[in-house]
Amino acid sequence: MKVVSPFLKHAVFPGLAKLGYLRRRDGPGPAIVTYHGIVPEGYQLIDPDLDGSLVTAASFVRQIRLLKSRYNVISPEHFLNWVESKQDLPPRAVLLTCDDDLRNTLTEMVPLLQEHALSCLFFVTGASLGEVSEMFWHEQLYLMFLATKKRVVNLDLVRPGSRDRAMTHAEKRALWWNLVKHLSKFEAKARQNLIEEVRVQLALGDDWGVHLLSDPLRSRFLMLNSIELRALVAAGMAVGAHTLTHPVLSQLSPEAAWKEIAECRCKLEQTIDRPVWALAYPFGDFACVTGRELEMAERAGFTCAFLNIGGGLGAQMPRFALPRVHVTGAMNLGEFEAHVSGFYLSLRQRFLRSA
Repeated sequence: MKVVSPFLKHAVFPGLAKLGYLRRRDGPGPAIVTYHGIVPEGYQLIDPDLDGSLVTAASFVRQIRLLKSRYNVISPEHFLNWVESKQDLPPRAVLLTCDDDLRNTLTEMVPLLQEHALSCLFFVTGASLGEVSEMFWHEQLYLMFLATKKRVVNLDLVRPGSRDRAMTHAEKRALWWNLVKHLSKFEAKARQNLIEEVRVQLALGDDWGVHLLSDPLRSRFLMLNSIELRALVAAGMAVGAHTLTHPVLSQLSPEAAWKEIAECRCKLEQTIDRPVWALAYPFGDFACVTGRELEMAERAGFTCAFLNIGGGLGAQMPRFALPRVHVTGAMNLGEFEAHVSGFYLSLRQRFLRSA
């Protein structure tokens, strides 16, 4: 996947420089690392695209041990104080974050963080405000495409103009991503009705996903409920907003995008009874986030907001487009440190300047 670079040129988000979004703070900023969960014990990886952002517990431990030995891992509160110019950073500072409020973040990740006396900023969606655990709609959709035995599908009722499609794996993934962008435009209830129509068109039974409700699949695919969210806070972790329903924000109307961003913050604060000062944009790349969303994040009262690309020591630190190192399951320890240290970013920028 091609990433826009050099990171955050003014041309990426036109007009934001004069609004102050691209100002650099005095002194070096931290490296911000983001995870998307831990592979639950006993879970067998289903698909490299579906599970690629999960790391094993062993890899996670190796990474945090490396960070503790060569860097200074700071708490979310320390990071907030730095953003607000209330506290300096130590040299080679690193902030840990985690997107997507999967159950395994509480059952698998938090105990490891506590064992190493670390805290993390977890970004959660509106799904964690309810009493019943839910599943990410876009992962549910992906699993449907993996489960179907149909060789040809027509989803014109869901996405007009879709036409008949042959169902190779690559074509399934392309059709899935087009549907994710299209379905992002709908309210949650209407979106789920359309996903149900996809299930019918893929010839899947009503009980096609029943196996997902038992462990270890439950820990992999279900999200935190409100009780588990409060347990996350009680464990000493910080909580940020990840929108109400995790849509592709750039595809939404201004009214819908504002609701996703602003209401998530308000409802989270009511649930955990603590200020929610940070936002992570869903999917978090330049195809999914525009200058409109950056402006909305500030207007909604967030102190800062995070992308999902471009991080490492030495990266520019726009307050509402903070870059992060996206850790994947395929990263070895050397590659992980190359990203965190800024070595990878430096090489990329040098290559682009000479191109």
